[in-house]
Amino acid sequence: MVTQVLKKEAGNMLPRPVRTMHRRGILRIALVLVTALILLCVRLGDLMLAKSEHYKELAYDLHTRERQLKAMRGEIQDRNGKVLAANRTVCTISVIHSQIKDADEVVSALSETLKMQPKDVQKKVEKITAREIIKTNVEKKVGDAIREMDLAGVKVDEDYKRYYPFGSLASKVLGFTGADNQGIIGLEVSYDEVLKGIGGSILTYTDAAGIELKNTAEQRVEPIAGNTLRLTMDWNIQSFVTQVCLELMEEKQANEVSCIVMNPQNGEIYAMANVPEFDLNRPFELPEGTTCESEEMRQDLLNKMWRNANVSDTYEPGSTFKTVTAAAALEAGVVTFNDTFSCPGFYIVEDRRIRCHKVSGHGSETFLQGIQNSCNPVFIQVGLRLGADRFYSYFEQFELLEKTGIDLPGEARTIMHDPKKIGEVELATISFGQSFQLTTLRLLTTISSFVNGGHTVVPHFGMAISSFDGTSTQKIAYPQGTQVLDEAVSAQMRECLESVVAEGGGNKAYIEGYRIGGKTATSEKLPRGTGKYISSFVGFAPADEPQVIIIMTVDEPQGIYYGGTIVAPKVKKIFENILPYLNL
Repeated sequence: MVTQVLKKEAGNMLPRPVRTMHRRGILRIALVLVTALILLCVRLGDLMLAKSEHYKELAYDLHTRERQLKAMRGEIQDRNGKVLAANRTVCTISVIHSQIKDADEVVSALSETLKMQPKDVQKKVEKITAREIIKTNVEKKVGDAIREMDLAGVKVDEDYKRYYPFGSLASKVLGFTGADNQGIIGLEVSYDEVLKGIGGSILTYTDAAGIELKNTAEQRVEPIAGNTLRLTMDWNIQSFVTQVCLELMEEKQANEVSCIVMNPQNGEIYAMANVPEFDLNRPFELPEGTTCESEEMRQDLLNKMWRNANVSDTYEPGSTFKTVTAAAALEAGVVTFNDTFSCPGFYIVEDRRIRCHKVSGHGSETFLQGIQNSCNPVFIQVGLRLGADRFYSYFEQFELLEKTGIDLPGEARTIMHDPKKIGEVELATISFGQSFQLTTLRLLTTISSFVNGGHTVVPHFGMAISSFDGTSTQKIAYPQGTQVLDEAVSAQMRECLESVVAEGGGNKAYIEGYRIGGKTATSEKLPRGTGKYISSFVGFAPADEPQVIIIMTVDEPQGIYYGGTIVAPKVKKIFENILPYLNL
């Protein structure tokens, strides 16, 4: 009986723990599977939703190859439509590593055709990249020859290279572009956004190994050509001015000769030369015979060769600055044309004996005669009458201390004394154009306001911007001039500067039948006593209503160096050529 009861109880108790353990095991497995499923769903959600764009981009990059197409850069034209900067079709040769079937054949063919060292080509061919450029700016006929070889993995894309039809003409004004067609100096960099256009691309599809898929069309996004820039420059005037500057540089064995021809009424620049110029089609080649000890020295020489002295270099103007002293004195009413002065050949200021260019002196003379004679003692006395504070206020009024705002890079600012440190000696030297520095462009722009009725102008080259196809054109606007000199005083300035050419030191610029105004200058370079000079002349015509103003400077002329003797005749020659051309 007992045995039966025990067996019964055992039969009832044994299956329960086994079932419980199975249930727990199944539950654990189920929990693991559910957890794994949840994690998998989270991961799939993360991949498909949160990171879908990322992986889409990776897949796109894996299966596509994109080659950039440069946009044709806009032309630069003179005021009459003559093309000064254009484009030539060239090619860019590149390789796609994964598509090359015979690397040796590619290296041999490209090195021979492109005149490159085989080791240099091989290095690029073996480089594992999506696309490796072998050479840019390849002549089109060479690119066509490589295309005809039909080498697997070799791509030939047409490109554009800047071309300057007139070589060195206006090189320091126009500037040039780099390997990727971006502006480097001059107008090319000032108007880079206008000229550069919008690049395009060629898109091809490949498999995961990078092999181009057959029967799939290329997707092309065509580049948009840049706009055309129309300049105020006149090719004929620029060419003649450059020729005259080269003549003068050769005659006087000078370092440099610079010249600007501008309309004083609105600031339009007809010509700007700074010889010697450089070949815009080979801008990185130094003059023949130049030696360089280092790459740094070479770059310094290139920068000097590219530098536009009219805009970026300052100098002591000398007697051409007497126009500023005269304008300020007449405006302030501290002098009249008939006021008399005495010139014994010098003038003593404090402990300094400051001499006149005429050692024996000019004797008694009126202020008008002092201007005609370019007499230092007269202008010293006029400057002292003005006083430092009032004189300095006129520098500010005439905007002499500001940049002109020309649309060229690298414009230098006037270097002037601290107004608190201008004593009588400094005031005396400033009055006849020494002991401070400015650019020829700044001086020319200021003198323009003296003779155009008294209003400021912004010197500029940019005249209009047109779309590449010529369907739309927009004129470039410049700030309206402000009145900085009384109109009556401006008329007096025209009168006295005309007398300088008709009767005074600028007589070598006189042209029969024309009314010419002007002022000569000869300034000694620092340090004094070296016998190095800068000679210059500024002239305008017609004197009663100026339409053309010219400034020319010569750096370190050899032999006779007086501005009235060597520069005025060259400015006369330019006037004789361009005044009839402009129907003046």
